[in-house]
Amino acid sequence: MIDDPVERIAAALERLAPAPVAAPDFSAAPAFVWHVSPDRLEPVPAVSRVDLDLLVGIDRSRDTLLANTEQFARGLPANNALLWGARGMGKSSLVKAIHGKVHASHEVLRIVELQREDLPSVGRLLNLLRDAPYRFILFCDDLSFGHDDAHYKSLKAVLDGGIEGRPDNVVLYATSNRRHLMPRDMIENERGSAINPSEAVEEKVSLSDRFGLWLGFHPCDQDQYLSMIRGYCEAWGVHIDDETLRAEAIEWQATRGSRSGRVAWQYFTDLAGRQGVALKT
Repeated sequence: MIDDPVERIAAALERLAPAPVAAPDFSAAPAFVWHVSPDRLEPVPAVSRVDLDLLVGIDRSRDTLLANTEQFARGLPANNALLWGARGMGKSSLVKAIHGKVHASHEVLRIVELQREDLPSVGRLLNLLRDAPYRFILFCDDLSFGHDDAHYKSLKAVLDGGIEGRPDNVVLYATSNRRHLMPRDMIENERGSAINPSEAVEEKVSLSDRFGLWLGFHPCDQDQYLSMIRGYCEAWGVHIDDETLRAEAIEWQATRGSRSGRVAWQYFTDLAGRQGVALKT
């Protein structure tokens, strides 16, 4: 029986405190998804992705990120990477495809998906990964920050690592539609209203500077758009003549009001469905 009220409170808090999260069996899957409340890493036995060779029109970004990932998988120094630019042009598809290709020859490589909303928990995640005998790509898709958003401060734990340093076996790959991870109007508003404009946005804008690789993705032209679809047709055995494909694909693009890798895949999905071809990625 504890008589001291302070000791009783301390004992109660200790009972309420969650037990430290045990590291999962990283050999169970090539990919994991990080969840909080409670903290856990859920294995993903089969990653949804397309083959690297099917990603058309992004050759320079593909080759740069592939070389960086192969270095990392071999235990050599590698950079964090920010993939930014046009929507639907294969930023997240490229990360997943490269992981699949490199993992085939470097079994030690794992990918862990982290949601932007869970960035405050990234320190706890890094503690689970730090001593594991694997190499981890920490993948944060569609990363951006708005007004009064302090989540970016948590990201510095991955990019800079604080006094502990970023674990040698972890690299961050993030995708964003914004080069500086924040809306242009937000940058201009803060510069225009601040006493010291150069310092008003420096902290947030400089976050993107901490990525060693900036890989830009730009809208595709019509030939690239049609090449994407033709590549999908050949990969899945969907037969259609060039004239029909061109007419249908251009009409599909017009109804969507845009042309991108995502729109190409959506048209192909419709085409495969009409022809009774099942798609397995």
